[in-house]
Amino acid sequence: MAKESRESVARRNILRESGDVKGTAIRGYDFDKGVDYHGIVKSFASTGYQASHLSRAIEITGRMISAKAAIFLGYTSNMVSSGLREVFRYLVQHRKVHVVVTTAGGIEEDIIKCLGDFVLGDFRASGKVLRKNGINRIGNIYVPNSRYVRFEEFLQPLLEELYAEQKKTGRAISVSGLVWRMGERINDERSICHWAWKNRIRVFCPALTDGALGDNIYFFKYRRPDFAIDITEDTRLLNDTTIDQGKTGLIILGAGVVKHAILNANMFRNGADFAVYINNSQEFDGSDAGALPEEAVSWGKILPEAASVKVFGDATILFPILVAETFARK
Repeated sequence: MAKESRESVARRNILRESGDVKGTAIRGYDFDKGVDYHGIVKSFASTGYQASHLSRAIEITGRMISAKAAIFLGYTSNMVSSGLREVFRYLVQHRKVHVVVTTAGGIEEDIIKCLGDFVLGDFRASGKVLRKNGINRIGNIYVPNSRYVRFEEFLQPLLEELYAEQKKTGRAISVSGLVWRMGERINDERSICHWAWKNRIRVFCPALTDGALGDNIYFFKYRRPDFAIDITEDTRLLNDTTIDQGKTGLIILGAGVVKHAILNANMFRNGADFAVYINNSQEFDGSDAGALPEEAVSWGKILPEAASVKVFGDATILFPILVAETFARK
């Protein structure tokens, strides 16, 4: 038998026989049609990579709305530091979401922005120079110390009122109750907390003391050592909220305690029906922060038949697009 040529071996290995593949053909937006922003976003479905994941997130969010699911919105404090705060305010003001879970910064910075602006800065700014001038940096956003002074002037009298009520009734206020009181007191329609209070939408914060809120409570406890805030009441309220719903949908921006609190609460109802994650965390270290929706299915936090997706990317870019194509459009 004649020895097969090297060319023949190479061709056979490279051009291996294949079956046909059926599915969505990869195509991007055709700018010969002009600039149509809705059309551009629609084209993400066939673009591939994270564009197609974002398209899937938009589709799942639309299904949450159509199914009249109770929507749990979670976001980390840095989201409120950015201009996403106005997007969250819109959703809460117009009752587009039903439950909010955030971190301490997500509450305090919403209030602080009513007392003074945050300013666009530079990721590469000298920390030494900023520190000398009393300016704090959140990424490329600057927050002068004066904003926190005003926040203390706002919060300390409210804590004093709550303490007096605690002494009178023997009951400590819950964290979500404190958020409502802050929203009532600030009386500013730019505030997420204000609309949460007005629309009776609970804002849960499992890590209340990690931030300027915690600093103020720390200072206040020196004057009123027996002052207390009841975090256990919110644990009951958040878990009960999931059990009572026909369907639940989760939209979680960022990770950490916010992500886990929402997922863990949905475990008590045997899992959510819809889930959209937007974050950049990885799963290699076993963290819940980086876990994909499939891991949550194993815990009973998301239903096995649920529609779910994780989009990797910057929420400040992706989330306004998602809201434009779903909540705002409908």
